[in-house]
Amino acid sequence: MMLFPPTGLEYVATSAMGLADKITLMDLRHEPDLADTEKLIAFITGRIDILCVSIGWDRQFDEICQMLNRVPDNITVVVGGYKATEKVEELFKACATVNIIVRGEGEETIKEILKGKALNDILGISYRENSLIRHNPNRPLPNVDTLSAPDRSMRRNDYSFALNGIKIADISFDSVLSARGCPFSCKFCTFSLNPLGQKRNYSARSVDSVVDEIQSLKAGVIILSDDDFFADPKRAEAICDLIIKKKIKKRFMAQARLDIAKYPTLLEKMVKAGFKALLIGIESPHDWILKQLNKGFNQAAIRKYFKILVKYPIFYSGYFIYGNIGETEKEMLYIGQFAKEIGVDSIACNKLRIEKFSPLRELALNSPGYHVTERGELYSDKFSHAALKKIGRRIKFTFFKPSRYVKILWKNIFIVKFFSFKEILSFISATPRLFISVIAREMRRGRLGDSLKRTFIKNA
Repeated sequence: MMLFPPTGLEYVATSAMGLADKITLMDLRHEPDLADTEKLIAFITGRIDILCVSIGWDRQFDEICQMLNRVPDNITVVVGGYKATEKVEELFKACATVNIIVRGEGEETIKEILKGKALNDILGISYRENSLIRHNPNRPLPNVDTLSAPDRSMRRNDYSFALNGIKIADISFDSVLSARGCPFSCKFCTFSLNPLGQKRNYSARSVDSVVDEIQSLKAGVIILSDDDFFADPKRAEAICDLIIKKKIKKRFMAQARLDIAKYPTLLEKMVKAGFKALLIGIESPHDWILKQLNKGFNQAAIRKYFKILVKYPIFYSGYFIYGNIGETEKEMLYIGQFAKEIGVDSIACNKLRIEKFSPLRELALNSPGYHVTERGELYSDKFSHAALKKIGRRIKFTFFKPSRYVKILWKNIFIVKFFSFKEILSFISATPRLFISVIAREMRRGRLGDSLKRTFIKNA
């Protein structure tokens, strides 16, 4: 949907300000003129002295390497991001043009690179020295209050509500990172571990700095992009209090753990402050899987907490993981039904991944019939990638019946009141074009008939 900006890259670009004559920040998702590789290379060749690239995911990793290999030798190429940190050796091998890889968080590292500090003295980088690859010691993770908030003036585009390239409503989006790290230790999660295996201890910004940043933003919808914005309930409540006191009128989304239900006063203040949606990691309806993942709650607790949560006018989207070690097809397919039973409004389902430093890696490798690819994809002799993909689609279509979309719209308009009347009219007027674009997309993918059958007839 491309609703939110690349906040991590914006942090690094902001740290680089004042250390280069000109900084150009490009989000290639929004650069149609540069989507063509030839035009992108021409742009880089003609205007860039040092190219800094963020690689956050496996998706299009090979294509990115192919593009980087076409960058002229006289341009310094610095690569960072989650996947670059995880795949240092592979990236140097695949991309002869890459000079430096920034491992872990890059705000302080980019400053030292641009100041011309000797590479062997810069913590947290790997770099080429003649025919050798040098790996410097890791850089200690900084306190977040020492980092400057992203400078939004560098953006070349707006972030608005669009689907399939069609603008649905005149709503602008932005993200605020109020803390880094997570105090919990869910075994499937590697976001609190960087790809170097460093635990990112919970480090929170001051309440005033967070609210001041929110108040300065033009966007009407803000996502608090912390791993868990409510990790410190008292701090979250203080932020809500200050938003209310300053009469800041914005709509907020945030990620949360289920046990936020234990804090009714906080929930009441969240509603008053403008929190409209919570993204909650439920992961599984099965106690043995929840224990395997070290979630810290069971199915009974999930049901208990949601009986409380549904009393508040907030939209709840539940994250689920399927394809867990030892999980049967029947157990996977129960996810959609369980989500409906507890009152979740929307779901997102992802296959279990086993990253480099995942606590589950040893269990996966020692489980007969299970395999982990170089990209961290888990599959088994019984459930291939294709089989898991099919199960994932069945889970999705079990939950997302046509009536579900009506319920989602109804709740957002009349209960959560996410949309204004003007935005609702805009959405209605865009619906025919959106519907046509979805049909066209499914036809291009050659699955229109299958999608219609799954949605309206049978989830086979």
